Amino acid sequence: MPERWTPDSWRAKPIQQVPDYPDLDALGVVEKQLSSFPPLVFAGEARSLKRHLARVAAGECFLLQGGDCAESFAEHGPDNIRDFFRVFLQMAVVLTYAAASPVVKVGRIAGQFAKPRSSPMETRSGVSLPSYRGDIVNDNEFTSAGRIPDPRRQLEAYRQSAATLNLLRAFAQGGYANLASVHQWMLGFLKDSPQSRRYMELADRIFEALGFMQACGLDLERHPELRTTELYTSHEALLLGYEQALTRVDSTTGDWYCTSGHMLWIGDRTRQLDHAHVEFLRGIKNPIGLKCGPSLKPDDLMRLIEILDPDDEPGRLTLIARMGADKVMDCLPPLVRAVKREKRRVIWSCDPMHGNTISTASGFKTRPFDRILDEVKGFFAVHAAEGTIAGGVHLEMTGQNVTECTGGARAITDQDLDSRYHTFCDPRLNAEQSIDLAFLLAEQLKQLRTAKAQPLPAVAGL
Repeated sequence: MPERWTPDSWRAKPIQQVPDYPDLDALGVVEKQLSSFPPLVFAGEARSLKRHLARVAAGECFLLQGGDCAESFAEHGPDNIRDFFRVFLQMAVVLTYAAASPVVKVGRIAGQFAKPRSSPMETRSGVSLPSYRGDIVNDNEFTSAGRIPDPRRQLEAYRQSAATLNLLRAFAQGGYANLASVHQWMLGFLKDSPQSRRYMELADRIFEALGFMQACGLDLERHPELRTTELYTSHEALLLGYEQALTRVDSTTGDWYCTSGHMLWIGDRTRQLDHAHVEFLRGIKNPIGLKCGPSLKPDDLMRLIEILDPDDEPGRLTLIARMGADKVMDCLPPLVRAVKREKRRVIWSCDPMHGNTISTASGFKTRPFDRILDEVKGFFAVHAAEGTIAGGVHLEMTGQNVTECTGGARAITDQDLDSRYHTFCDPRLNAEQSIDLAFLLAEQLKQLRTAKAQPLPAVAGL
């Protein structure tokens, strides 16, 4: 029998990737204050997302999950949120229309402030300071004062998340997501993009279809699915004191939900079976994710699934594969086969970002777009070969006109990186590259749909 779970039972477990707060009393005061704040999301919303994800697990929908690698206090503003929302809508409409696949939209937003690090210390020019762990912990500026973990930053993260959620809900429900505005979602700096023509052609077809529906007598204003959308939020559950403070009992079910976001995931660095992050997430009823890197063995994956999803609940658990383009064909199949053998109803999603990070000679971290595409193609190929469902993608992306990932339609080179390299942590796809990837995904999904529609070969005697 598993040990009894409580919101603080994780504190008795070993833990990785924890900040070294110098003032634990101040940390306790902040966590107590957070525990008195209103929830950021509601249990009913998390249950709604789980129902949608159950359809993804059944192959009836596709999961589009993406957003910033690490949200920034300094870059928080309505224009950045709007531009992310616009690009996300464009990607979703490409997938929905071009691939004839309903899309479940989950942003890495309104809570993605903490980042795991490969080393607790960072050294520059012989000076060593604590690593930057995201704005919820410390400052990106390389100074002794800025790198000290400060618990008060959690209060600012809460406030920023609340403001972001408020604006996202307004965009999603207030008319901005109306399909009649499909042409207006195109960002200004993409007007001369090679992908602009392709997207606008698709937008023209959607607009013509809406016009045909109206001509047939359909009142579009009476169909909210054409005027609004559902967008859910997610982040890595890394800073467990913050997550515990926002974990509440749902009055309608008596279950515990973490109200900092609709969906939370465990990173590849914190998925140890007997450690704190697995312990915390096993007890909340939100949909959860698990990053699966190339070092994960099938037996350990099955143990994690048993801990995190003991009831085999559709929509509960998303396995996010982040292998790297050079490893996906070797490392993913054994995991997929193990899950298939046990008939577990999980979602398989592809994170083609984290396994394809390289450093350039000039010192920039980047991700070649070709390698990102190769991992996506490999992910779909593995599932096609195994007869399983390629359920979604998990991307680090932005609506800003950045140059952080090389390649793409404009062929960004290593020499271009320093022109608009704005990320605080990892390189992100820009808007153009994101839409380019959406068209590739649409093609992959169309191929799968076509393959399923093919009649079975005739068998003699039948």
